Amino acid sequence: MKTAKNIIALAALLAAAAFSASDLAAQPGCGIKPTETILLYPEGQASGKGLQEAGGPGESNGITEPEVLDNGSGAISLISDEARFDLYLPEKPNGQMVIVCPGGGYAFVSSFNEGIYVADWMTRQGIAVAVVKYRLPNGHWTVPLTDVQNTFRYCRAHAQEWGVDQIGVIGFSAGGHLAASATTLYTDRATRPDFSILIYPVISLDWKVSHGGTRTNLLGPDEKWLGREGKTFEQWEADKAMLESLVDKYSLQNNVSADTPPVFLAHSSDDTTVPVENSILFYRALRANKVPAEMHIFPKGGHGWGFSKVEYVGGDNLGYARSEFETSLLRWMKSLRDSQ
Repeated sequence: MKTAKNIIALAALLAAAAFSASDLAAQPGCGIKPTETILLYPEGQASGKGLQEAGGPGESNGITEPEVLDNGSGAISLISDEARFDLYLPEKPNGQMVIVCPGGGYAFVSSFNEGIYVADWMTRQGIAVAVVKYRLPNGHWTVPLTDVQNTFRYCRAHAQEWGVDQIGVIGFSAGGHLAASATTLYTDRATRPDFSILIYPVISLDWKVSHGGTRTNLLGPDEKWLGREGKTFEQWEADKAMLESLVDKYSLQNNVSADTPPVFLAHSSDDTTVPVENSILFYRALRANKVPAEMHIFPKGGHGWGFSKVEYVGGDNLGYARSEFETSLLRWMKSLRDSQ
């Protein structure tokens, strides 16, 4: 098809646009380096060029300040024009790939704990990895998902040459919300994940169970929608209705269908940042739609344990159950390969 050829040609163009920012050198406790780093919009958000079939990145996120990397934590903030993904190819590919959505409350991208360390562990298992340094929404709610979907398009175009025949998504916290968005709000077969792994994900934007920063950074502060000052009555009513509609859409348990791909969920009961009810809501929706699902709820571990463990950082908040978590995840992923 002409569209597919255009995507592949554009993918080849972007492959030459390697990113060489300082985040490639900031990898404490881990020696893995990306095979390649791909800029999603090599000429910037305003260029109208990118991997999106419509021709570009959609709307801008409005961030104009320089990107900031915290070398100690790996948190990357103010990501805008240089949205990208780091590609990690294993020596002995097993046919699977995960597109990684690190967390950070949609305020930053946790590129070590929920990015590089994920890639290091996954590639050891023969799994290819793309860690997305997605644009932060800054109140522009379509932006992060566009970046993940464009990453899917690129990876689908190159899957055969990489020895990949299954591409899934994994996300953590707000990155879990992004991964769950990719899992339920896909636009076509290219952007539909083959499987989904959600680790302590934000699922609902209902204030009763949501993470406040995730909701606010994605949609903007409630006052933007609910405040009356400077608005006609009609605009005020329209804004209130729009907020209600967005909260409903991005409370992702509402979007599960029989076509939702298989899902693996993991959470801790004592997570005070993202309540475990988020995973439970999603699991119940999966079961109601007869979607294959596996969920692990650990009694303790708190929030943010990701793939930070002793070999990387000298400690592990999930240390008592780390082996169980890794064994269960690998078994589940293997079952997906075996069922092809």
